[in-house]
Amino acid sequence: MAQIAKKTKRYPSDLTDEESEQFAPLMPKPGRRGRPRKVDFREVINAVRYLVRSGCGWRMLPIHFGPWQTVYGWFRELARRFLFRTIRRGSDA
Repeated sequence: MAQIAKKTKRYPSDLTDEESEQFAPLMPKPGRRGRPRKVDFREVINAVRYLVRSGCGWRMLPIHFGPWQTVYGWFRELARRFLFRTIRRGSDA
C-alpha cells in the first residue's frame, strides 16, 4: 500500500485513531508462511469509507490508497468474513 509520511485525516471519511484501535482486533492476522503482508488495513478501511461517502467507482480511487485492485480484493475478503456486519452491529449498540 502507499506509504504516507504523516498519519493525518486527509478526508472526513478517514478513521480516527480511536476508531482504528477498535478495528484492530477484527482485522485478519498475518499468515505464518509466505510473504509478509504489506497492506495497511487502516488504509483499506479508509479507502472503502471514502468510496461509500463519495460515491465514486473503484477505478477512481485516489492513488495514495494503493492500487484499487488490492483495496477491492481486501474489501471482498472482509465482506466474506462478515466484518462490515459486525462493525454495524457494534455501532448500533
